[in-house]
Amino acid sequence: MPFYHNHELMNDNSIPSNKSTINADIGSLITKNETPISPAMKITGVRINYLHICHTKLWLFSHNITLEHEHDNVNIGKMLHEDRYRKNTKDITIDNTISIDFVKRRSGIIELHEIKKTKKMEDAHLRQMFYYLYYLKQRGVEAQGVMNYPVLNQTREVVLTQDDESNIEDDMRRIEEIVTGRMPHPKRIRICPKCAYFEFCFCGEGGE
Repeated sequence: MPFYHNHELMNDNSIPSNKSTINADIGSLITKNETPISPAMKITGVRINYLHICHTKLWLFSHNITLEHEHDNVNIGKMLHEDRYRKNTKDITIDNTISIDFVKRRSGIIELHEIKKTKKMEDAHLRQMFYYLYYLKQRGVEAQGVMNYPVLNQTREVVLTQDDESNIEDDMRRIEEIVTGRMPHPKRIRICPKCAYFEFCFCGEGGE
């Protein structure tokens, strides 16, 4: 089972590192420990997330059919990100493969922080964080994760286990199978009306 801990938002008095320093910090660690990366490692955290939400959404996104930038829920999430964590260095992208909301060092430990509006899709969010930790570990960088829920005033600490690593490797294989196949038929679930792809999937159907 993954290790995590719920508590109110921590009061971190450490001075946030600037973006260039953090990028150089992680980048230097990766360079020193670089190992061959398989094609599967180009799977992104967003694809891991979508695998656990909707296979149709995963397929559409992976084939460059992207509508998320137009959607209100995405805009709200960006506003929370900018407002609550404006003092932190944001949007750390590594290898054009993983994109982390912000990164800190606490007692010498690298922390990857993700900001989420609610816990409604917590399993998908945790899998995404596990992938970030897995990806960096494969490049020789040990880190821990923190899920931030500013609306709930909570955080959740995440540490990668061997079981989590096995699950991520299974997820990577499943993503490749889905993306290289035919588009999965849309299945209507409770979150569909709030999805950016809702009209694309169910255009012309009557009712909710």
